[in-house]
Amino acid sequence: MIVGIGVDLVDIPRFERSLERTPRLAERLFSPAERLLPPRSLAARYAAKEALIKALGGSDGVHWTEIEITPEPSGRPWFTLTGSTAAVVADRGITALHLSLSHDAGLATAYVVAESAGPGRGDGR
Repeated sequence: MIVGIGVDLVDIPRFERSLERTPRLAERLFSPAERLLPPRSLAARYAAKEALIKALGGSDGVHWTEIEITPEPSGRPWFTLTGSTAAVVADRGITALHLSLSHDAGLATAYVVAESAGPGRGDGR
């Protein structure tokens, strides 16, 4: 059962300027492995993290660096969650997260669908 969806769109040049103006921003938003990626990939990952927060219905207990987007061998993006962020997802009964990323024409977008195994709101109520 779908318990949440989220979508986000990021202007890549604007995001890149933000990273240049605020050098420590990347440390607050991305894991060490993610920080090695080019700006367009970081923008897509930022969009994915924002979309995840929207699918969860809020950011309580969610920490940016505990959300890592890692590719499967096929290239399909996947969330790797740790710490309190992983606990929030589990506590809300979410059993699967689906993620799609894209970047083109100076924009990066992400779409997230959160699923639970059974009926309910997905927030423990």
